[in-house]
Amino acid sequence: MNQLKRVKFQYVTVGLIILNCLIYFVFETHLLLSSPASFVDALALKPRDVETVSAFIDHIPDQFRLVTYMFLHGSVFHLLGNMIFLFVFGDNVEDALGHVRFFVFYVVCGVAAGIVHSLVTTTPDIPLIGASGAIAGVIGAYLMLHPNIRVWVLFQNPVIPFLPLRFSAGAVIGVWIAYQIVSALYLTNHGTAWWAHIGGFFAGALLIVVLKRRGVPLFDSATGV
Repeated sequence: MNQLKRVKFQYVTVGLIILNCLIYFVFETHLLLSSPASFVDALALKPRDVETVSAFIDHIPDQFRLVTYMFLHGSVFHLLGNMIFLFVFGDNVEDALGHVRFFVFYVVCGVAAGIVHSLVTTTPDIPLIGASGAIAGVIGAYLMLHPNIRVWVLFQNPVIPFLPLRFSAGAVIGVWIAYQIVSALYLTNHGTAWWAHIGGFFAGALLIVVLKRRGVPLFDSATGV
């Protein structure tokens, strides 16, 4: 990761990680609720309510779920995977935006991801949960800011399992978004919200251009450490 230049510490990134973990371990694991399933059901996004303009308008009182769904996770592994990505990429995007703008950016990317998923999904009755759409927006923004930064990737192979290799962020993220698109087109019954990832990614890539601080360059030529 490249060093922070404009903020002293990534307070919002860390705060989002803590909030997501607290919600999962306190509310979704029976610690405060007798029925955590009903808690998740009440706050998960219902794609059927967003899939058309008329449905969206009819269910405006329920559209808070476009925000709340991104703070829910189905398992520890679901939570852990999302938080690792947020930890790795979030600080530099927060550095480029500032704390308040980064929080707004994160939420808007999550909302965009939920809307795209709801419009495209073939299973509109299955609720959507997870921060991956919002975090995909962070990844899209990182690509626009630091495509040349070299990042470590654990390459799984039969000779040396999880061999660490370094690639440019542009290459890694390019492969990642290509995989999301191919999966969205051909793995329609997989159960993963591919279109939420795609929607969040492109929302983030566009929003960073508009919201970044003045003087923050796009496509930074630095290669990092």
